[in-house]
Amino acid sequence: MKNNPTFPLDFINQIVSIEQLNKIAEENAKKYQQASPFPHIYFDDFFPKEFLAKVAAEFPEANSEIWQKFEAAAEKKLASKGDADIGPYARALISIMNSGMFIEFIEKLTGISGLLPDPHLTGGGMHQIMPGGKLSLHIDFNKYQRKNLERRLNILVYLNDNWEESYGGFLELWNEDVTKAEVKILPIFNRVALFSTTETSWHGHPDPLTCPDNRTRRSVALYYYTVGRPEEEWADDHTTVFKERPGENLTEFKLDKQKFKDIVKDFIPPILIKMFK
Repeated sequence: MKNNPTFPLDFINQIVSIEQLNKIAEENAKKYQQASPFPHIYFDDFFPKEFLAKVAAEFPEANSEIWQKFEAAAEKKLASKGDADIGPYARALISIMNSGMFIEFIEKLTGISGLLPDPHLTGGGMHQIMPGGKLSLHIDFNKYQRKNLERRLNILVYLNDNWEESYGGFLELWNEDVTKAEVKILPIFNRVALFSTTETSWHGHPDPLTCPDNRTRRSVALYYYTVGRPEEEWADDHTTVFKERPGENLTEFKLDKQKFKDIVKDFIPPILIKMFK
């Protein structure tokens, strides 16, 4: 068994308080719900800095075996699988954000009632992106098949201390016809971004990271669901849908090894092929 830290009984109240959450919701609900290009908001210094620093310190190195790797033209990132490899402080953060108190807060803020967390962290949990990595513009998978629920809200907690604009990694929110980014959010330490997920909530960080080789873009992602959704938002089930920006090409050229050998044989004399076997 790991020697995990012991949290005091009033630990949650040390991290967030009902009074403070209610105040934030009351002051920002209109701003969130009327935001363009789709409902969103972000807050700085949302959690105690010392607590979030301990969450960040638990992040495994990029070469750890715990990561699920995504290496495609549209996305190059690392993601945790479930909660088995999540440390105690990160687990505490997730538990707080999945608590009834916190869910009541995000319901008041977003105007979305009946929100449900995902204890399995499907697609969520810890995310880490290496230099050169990216996440192209997309809308998220819209159904949580395991529970037959509708995905409605994303929350991202950024853990990047001393993150400079030149490093990139902005969370970009694009307009409905994907012609321009209306909002760009720098993923700095203790910034918490929330946005509603629909068939037109195009988002991502489509430009490759330009941070130093010893840095990565780290975040904790949580998704929330409802039983059903407004009729005007309904769509058939789909996985993540990527979309190209104007002038962008996400098509990867892949050539089967055997086909490549066959092509080479057509152009290179047999005697040369034998020489290099």
